[in-house]
Amino acid sequence: MFPTEFEARMRRLLGAEYDAFEAAADRPRSAGLRLNPLKTDAPPDLPAFSLSPVPWAENGFTYDPETRPGLSAYHEAGLYYLQEPSAMAPAGLLDVRPGMRVLDLCAAPGGKTTQLAAMLRGSGLLVANEYNPKRAQILARNVERLGVANCLVLNEDPRRLAARFPEWFDRILVDAPCSGEGMFRKEDAAVRDWSPETVSACARRQQEILDSAARMLRPGGRLVYSTCTFAPEEDEGVISRFLHGHGDFSAAAADCPWFSPARPDWIDAPAPGVELAFRLWPHQLTGEGHFAAVLARSGDGTAPGMPAEAAVSPPKELAEFRRALNTALPDGPLIEFGRSLYAVPEGFPALQGLKVVRPGLELGQCTKGRFEPAHAWAHWLKSCESTADFGENSPEIAAYLRGETVPGPQSGWTLVTVDGLSLGWAKGSGGVLKNHYPKGLRRSAGKG
Repeated sequence: MFPTEFEARMRRLLGAEYDAFEAAADRPRSAGLRLNPLKTDAPPDLPAFSLSPVPWAENGFTYDPETRPGLSAYHEAGLYYLQEPSAMAPAGLLDVRPGMRVLDLCAAPGGKTTQLAAMLRGSGLLVANEYNPKRAQILARNVERLGVANCLVLNEDPRRLAARFPEWFDRILVDAPCSGEGMFRKEDAAVRDWSPETVSACARRQQEILDSAARMLRPGGRLVYSTCTFAPEEDEGVISRFLHGHGDFSAAAADCPWFSPARPDWIDAPAPGVELAFRLWPHQLTGEGHFAAVLARSGDGTAPGMPAEAAVSPPKELAEFRRALNTALPDGPLIEFGRSLYAVPEGFPALQGLKVVRPGLELGQCTKGRFEPAHAWAHWLKSCESTADFGENSPEIAAYLRGETVPGPQSGWTLVTVDGLSLGWAKGSGGVLKNHYPKGLRRSAGKG
């Protein structure tokens, strides 16, 4: 299964432990999900998925892959995010608290971004950046599905962001693009694409990304660097070179009894503190391979001032819509972007010159004297004057997710929910709810 050169390296590094490592590769991959507290504080019971808690992740669980929770309407409602258990570890090391400015620098597809959003609890600002344009769109869709309001999704080069946001963030996560060795059990493509040259190229790129991240962290802030690879060149090596070159940063300890310490003995001239980083081994825990290091910047300072995006007054069409349906909005100003109206947090930075994918929570558009609500707003809402609620396995929910009309006595705009979890909009008339679920998200008939 393993590439020849990878196997030789791991045999040399692990010694007598290698046989257990190799045996883990033949076991089924670990499957996990993380419940989304932004959606509800009282999630429905999920006994069908055979959940077991992930000890290092709040709201994290493993599940039986045969239960396929990704096919449930609860998944479409944003009740949970499917995330491999080890991948839940880095965000938890970042010590994020409500009100902070947080940057997820390499964010797609959105697992760690939505985990950070849950920690912020709707307070503060989360900037989620992805360099690849297609992956940035996937990131934005996941942010929307999980009902995140205070997130700015960007498609930028880290170097451009470093010039734009010097010393501006309280917390930064760098889940760096890597050679993917920790995903060999999960993804065949990771095995096919691996080579020693890929490892070296990734290490160089990781160093550049980490240097850019360092410029954006305020004094006294915290940065977590992580990968899903076993390669010392990309793990301890990157952290060591970074610490040697950034005297105002130091490695920080964390209480993580489930993880193994890093191996500074696997690299040349390790910097002090490298031993405080962590390795997650698939033969030692329920999860894939991962590496994480906590880095603290010395000093204590506040972020510099930043020009804010111009706010707009709520249009009368929005006010009329809100009165009719008694709908809530997040705290903070409103801005216009493109043809749409967005709710954003206080202190939201000016967007000019940035490659913006999603600025805050899209509310909708004013069209011909009426307000047309956005799908994103439906996902954020927890209640509405006009609501049509159906059970998870009901034929109505299956029909709604296929884009079909469903029966209902409601009139006008209606929030469709599944067991109380917001799912999308419909418009009622004559005993029928006309479907406004986005066409790009609709299921085929074969999916129920």
